[in-house]
Amino acid sequence: MDGPPVSTQGSSRGRSAWQARVLAAATAKWPVGEAPCGVPVALRITHFYDSTNGRPADVDNIIKPIQDALKGLVYIDDHQVADTRGRRRDINGAFRVRGLASEVAVALALGREFLHVLIGTPQPDEHLD
Repeated sequence: MDGPPVSTQGSSRGRSAWQARVLAAATAKWPVGEAPCGVPVALRITHFYDSTNGRPADVDNIIKPIQDALKGLVYIDDHQVADTRGRRRDINGAFRVRGLASEVAVALALGREFLHVLIGTPQPDEHLD
């Protein structure tokens, strides 16, 4: 998803507009007719930002608006989110890449700020680290 994320610190109007954009982007990727998951999920959120454009939002403050936006499409309720991982990476940095999603490769090549959200299965308890 292109553009800078909105944090929990933003205005409610700004958050609502941001959440609508997140939902639209997720809807475009979610399989048509697929029901929301009824099991625990893990979210990995990476904010790729451009350090030449000023200070990015705090990574912990961008998680909740994204979680809320995905409720009802990806999962029934955000209490199902068992694991979250928020990361911020400067698009001007050097990366060692393996198994890169094609949409991330394209977005990096364009050189604009963007957000990547990956939904998966939580780690088993014996893998806590």
